[in-house]
Amino acid sequence: MSLNTKIAIIGGGIAGLALALNLKRQGVPCHVFETAPELKELGVGITLLPHAAREMETLGLLDAVKAIGIENKESAFFNRFGQLLYKEPRGKYAGYSLPEIGIHRGRLHMVLYKAALAALGADYITTNRTCHAVEQDDKGVTVRLRETSTGKDVEPVTAEVAIGCDGINSAVRKQFYPDEQVAFSGINTWRGVTRRKPILDGRTYMRVGSIRTGKIVIYPIIDDIDGQGNQLINWMAEIQTENVDKNDWNKSGQLDDFLPIYQGWKFDWLDVGELIRNSETILEYPMVDKDPIPRWTFGRVTFAGDAAHPMYPRGSNGAAQGLIDARTLADLLVKNSDSVAALKEYEAKRLNVTANIVRTNRAHPPDFINIRVEELTGDKPYDNLDTFITQDELRTLSDNYKRVAGFALEDVK
Repeated sequence: MSLNTKIAIIGGGIAGLALALNLKRQGVPCHVFETAPELKELGVGITLLPHAAREMETLGLLDAVKAIGIENKESAFFNRFGQLLYKEPRGKYAGYSLPEIGIHRGRLHMVLYKAALAALGADYITTNRTCHAVEQDDKGVTVRLRETSTGKDVEPVTAEVAIGCDGINSAVRKQFYPDEQVAFSGINTWRGVTRRKPILDGRTYMRVGSIRTGKIVIYPIIDDIDGQGNQLINWMAEIQTENVDKNDWNKSGQLDDFLPIYQGWKFDWLDVGELIRNSETILEYPMVDKDPIPRWTFGRVTFAGDAAHPMYPRGSNGAAQGLIDARTLADLLVKNSDSVAALKEYEAKRLNVTANIVRTNRAHPPDFINIRVEELTGDKPYDNLDTFITQDELRTLSDNYKRVAGFALEDVK
């Protein structure tokens, strides 16, 4: 005998839990099935842009997020010599009605998880379940599950529709695109967190250097972590090289693999090598995404979040788009009594928008500013940047990305 629910959500990450919360607040029954045996506070940093903050506000969770994150005041771009290229105010300091927040990804996940437990009840969030097949007919879907820890089959789940929210390596998506692989273009990354005194004003998101000669993104995610005024600083180092092996995201990062690039980056405002060496943890990842696909929806099954549109972790947009997917899909399932039609309408609203962001994150991400200045200056320190490119031209590059990504000031109400 199978377990029955209206909406089966495969994956209990950010998108899956947000979808469950959006459905529950509108009275739609759902059940979340998560691969991990236990949900824990894992990962490093993430930034919630104003359009992501809007989604958290809709769920009634923005205050909880603000309480454990850091509100950014500005974003600043530097070359690898520590010279300021361009800076701009962010979030409320840029005129948005909502903030931009740096936060530990694990803490954000736990906010959503605890809210989902309270709203749905523990019986409707099942961990230790791996989806290995989704079958469907005119009446509904059957989700075949195994116990993750043992590999044993458990009773299947029947539902009106199933939503794959199971990340970049989605088992649900793989059923419809069995030969698909992640796209790797030679960019490897290393991530870590370091406890130290605030950098600059302690409220700045920093991009230093470029992927061609070494780039690092730095921003605070926890304030006064030890009662002595230190912050937890998130950093991500990126480098693009030819004919390089892809990093393994199941391994810890090794300093010798990347520290030599940054060892000499000693500025009057930061010693980058010291920041990296003092990290509490180092993780390695390949910079990967997947090519946009022509469809997400197959009858009673669709994808959301990273399962639908895995994108480079640039521009802080992956989580935002997953949260928008969740609200859009939930609203359409409530509005339309025909669940199959609702899934198709969801795809029509979201597929092309997110495909454009995936392509933009590859070709013209926010740090294209750093790349462009490096090209113009010959990768050398400058005396007067205006002789190469004006601040207005750099502002245009930044604004263009915001427009494509859906968080231009006029787009976030």
